Amino acid sequence: MDMETSEKIQGSGILQLFASLLIPQSSCTAKVANIIAEVAKNEFMRIPCVDAGLISPLVQLLNSKDQEVLLQTGRALGNICYDSHEGRSAVDQAGGAQIVIDHLRSLCSITDPANEKLLTVFCGMLMNYSNENDSLQAQLINMGVIPTLVKLLGIHCQNAALTEMCLVAFGNLAELESSKEQFASTNIAEELVKLFKKQIEHDKREMIFEVLAPLAENDAIKLQLVEAGLVECLLEIVQQKVDSDKEDDIAELKTASDLMVLLLLGDESMQKLFEGGKGNVFQRVLSWIPSNNHQLQLAGALAIANFARNDGNCIHMVDNGIVEKLMDLLDRHVEDGNVTVQHAALSALRNLAIPVVNKAKMLSAGVTEAVLKFLKSEMPPVQFKLLGTLRMLIDAQAEAAEQLGKNVKLVERLVEWCEAKDHAGVMGESNRLLSALIRHSKSKDVIKTIVQSGGIKHLVTMATSEHVIMQNEALVALALIAALELGTAEKDLESAKLVQILHRLLADERSAPEIKYNSMVLICALMGSESLHKEVQDLAFLDVVSKLRSHENKSVAQQASLTEQRLTVDS
Repeated sequence: MDMETSEKIQGSGILQLFASLLIPQSSCTAKVANIIAEVAKNEFMRIPCVDAGLISPLVQLLNSKDQEVLLQTGRALGNICYDSHEGRSAVDQAGGAQIVIDHLRSLCSITDPANEKLLTVFCGMLMNYSNENDSLQAQLINMGVIPTLVKLLGIHCQNAALTEMCLVAFGNLAELESSKEQFASTNIAEELVKLFKKQIEHDKREMIFEVLAPLAENDAIKLQLVEAGLVECLLEIVQQKVDSDKEDDIAELKTASDLMVLLLLGDESMQKLFEGGKGNVFQRVLSWIPSNNHQLQLAGALAIANFARNDGNCIHMVDNGIVEKLMDLLDRHVEDGNVTVQHAALSALRNLAIPVVNKAKMLSAGVTEAVLKFLKSEMPPVQFKLLGTLRMLIDAQAEAAEQLGKNVKLVERLVEWCEAKDHAGVMGESNRLLSALIRHSKSKDVIKTIVQSGGIKHLVTMATSEHVIMQNEALVALALIAALELGTAEKDLESAKLVQILHRLLADERSAPEIKYNSMVLICALMGSESLHKEVQDLAFLDVVSKLRSHENKSVAQQASLTEQRLTVDS
């Protein structure tokens, strides 16, 4: 129906007349509902339909037994609700949604074409009613629409129009967090995978992907999808599309490999697919890393990072040569600078370096050298992972820590990144690595390198971090500096106002016990420097320290007594 005709209808007062014609007994009811459905295809006619009082009689007609009346009424209500807040509110107030859901339930199992057409219209009506409206979607979920739609999909999977309507509905509802638990208690995973296996057309598969992605964010559903055999489908798509340069195929390869990585984010689904490192899936994903396709390299590295979420898997993978594969991959991206691949490969190496037994193996495989090639990177995500990987590798590895700590290029870059105010992550990791180099090497040469590169002030600032773990790491590193190279660091410690900061940490009620303990250890170590000793005397440390003698934490109280003696002897 064209605009002109619609305008004439609106001007003629005929809409008000329709309201009185929409009665269950009348023989022309279906025809009237059909006309309303056509009129409401025009967006500026939807509010007039509401204003003419058509919603309430239409909703009443949903109780009719006549299939044609139900069909046309469903169309009329669906079109009035399309993108219309007023239409939806009116249907909501008239209680239309519940009646439609009840129909879907009772008609669900009948597979004749006329009934399937009606089911499709009803699904469409619910979509138009709730699309992009969280509170109406939540209402439908509370009315139990999800199990009903899943059942519909299972029974009517031969009917393309109805299947498509169900998929659109799932896509909309799956955006809501509250829907995921309901979905998880149905067999949606099984139905979607079954449907997916039947699809040959790109567009149809794309529609299913759009439902799978939000659903797979839920860990229970991840496992169900793995058990339903989705992974085999995804691997097959990857194999088919890997060498194609058609746009659709490239898009599908990306979607499939991204979804694969998402499935590995769940602990149970990941462990199931790892199968002790013997699994077919793990082996296939491994083969993506040396491929020439950037998307697959990326997905492969991310998948390894996800498999590397517990010590057992990490140890197995390192023993089976994964490190060399990742180093080869990094090598291929030093020059072209593909940031996502660099970031993913470094993430995987960082996770693999967490178990103690892997550190020495990875160090002797040359991981530090491979990682240091990216020191010149200007990309914060790459810088962040590079720092994290090095920090994991040198944990309790004195020799490696010393070697890195004497690497002037590295230390200078760390000092530079300690000032990266825009990138808190990089700044925090640089500070932590500086401290780790000292703590794990306990080496005078490392301390000298850090002093010469201007790193001391950053360690002092780190002692005031809001994160206790970082404060602590800084205080321990500073105590080692004071014990091993106080003369070299003295001036920098002074200009960074370390003594004032320690006074503040000890006086602050909120400081954690280990912070108070390590601050006192550090005070004692600073007494070996004349100028710092004088600063300690000038600030009334005795008052603060003697108060801590009665601290509830035994170690703090004990250290307070020792520190008090030290301060008294030296005063």
